[in-house]
Amino acid sequence: MTKRALALLAFLLLAALPVRAEVQYPLTVTDSFGREVTIPAAPKAILLGTGLDLVALSLIHPDPVSLLAGWAGDMKGDKSGLYARFKEKFPAIEKVPVIGDGISVSFEALLSLNADLAILANWQADTDAGRQAIGFLEQAGVPVIVVDFNSDALENTARNMRFLGRVLNREDQANAFADFYEARVKRIRDAAAAHAEPGPTVFMDGLPNPDKCCFAFGTGGLGEFLAITGSRNIAAALPRQGGTVSAEFVIGADPDVYIATALPDGAYTSLTVGPGVDPERARETLARLVEAPHLASLRAVREGRVHALWNFFNAVPLNIVAAEFFAQRLRPDVFTDVDPAATLKEINARFAAVPFDGAYWIDLKPN
Repeated sequence: MTKRALALLAFLLLAALPVRAEVQYPLTVTDSFGREVTIPAAPKAILLGTGLDLVALSLIHPDPVSLLAGWAGDMKGDKSGLYARFKEKFPAIEKVPVIGDGISVSFEALLSLNADLAILANWQADTDAGRQAIGFLEQAGVPVIVVDFNSDALENTARNMRFLGRVLNREDQANAFADFYEARVKRIRDAAAAHAEPGPTVFMDGLPNPDKCCFAFGTGGLGEFLAITGSRNIAAALPRQGGTVSAEFVIGADPDVYIATALPDGAYTSLTVGPGVDPERARETLARLVEAPHLASLRAVREGRVHALWNFFNAVPLNIVAAEFFAQRLRPDVFTDVDPAATLKEINARFAAVPFDGAYWIDLKPN
């Protein structure tokens, strides 16, 4: 083949490749609160209302820290276990100015930063402090968008990832993640629909205290991922966000499965599970936890159907891994092709700027 023919062939092959569509600015979008927001130019100096939203950015951008003009210090101090992982990969995170703690915000700090976009979580924007911050920023000429990864997450997560991808001109990566997410949700829904018989009864214990009982998850948050499997939450009658229940209630319900949620380093509870945690250490703390009098007599504990899960799955787009964890552990006969470990491995390989490693879940009895 002549050089001219080779050149022509190369040209034709390149022409056949899909062309990445660039987002055109100014860009007008509608955020998760239904607010219409115009973004003048591609954002390069972002204010994050909660550090946990850095997880979403890290799934669609190779260097999410480089986008930050300022952020809330809640990921540093909330014991999520994520900060150390981001700091190891992106040391510049240490120098990002702190604008608040995720609940309150320093207006002086906001004024001192030359930001071109602010991103707030839905639970922040729906407070007096959040509304004041939005008004202040907009008056200063900084557009504000609201994202939602923790209410109706199975419906909202993929939509919000696509939204962020459009805002940040990262649509290809964001859409790929959203497609990945939606396919896995559909797989769980389809299998559950094909097996309509009731699943096991479950008690999901939030940040358990070994000395007293108990915060139970309701149908919201992580409770949503339990319900999609067809399993039955013994606290489903509580308010959506869950609430306190007595030891007598738990013992009387005598669930088939016990699941505790916790954070690394035993934050707020003797149990430790999550980013950077050694699996054996997590299992040891889980075994000690269920020795508590109000738990030891439960059928779930006697039969070894005991698990623990990272508490912050309900606030980040990694929540699909939690849904698969519930599917596989609660109804393994129904969800035979679901593997949360494989899903997390694929997220790390295809999307994550920072690998999500550690014991994000643990079983009392190793599988």
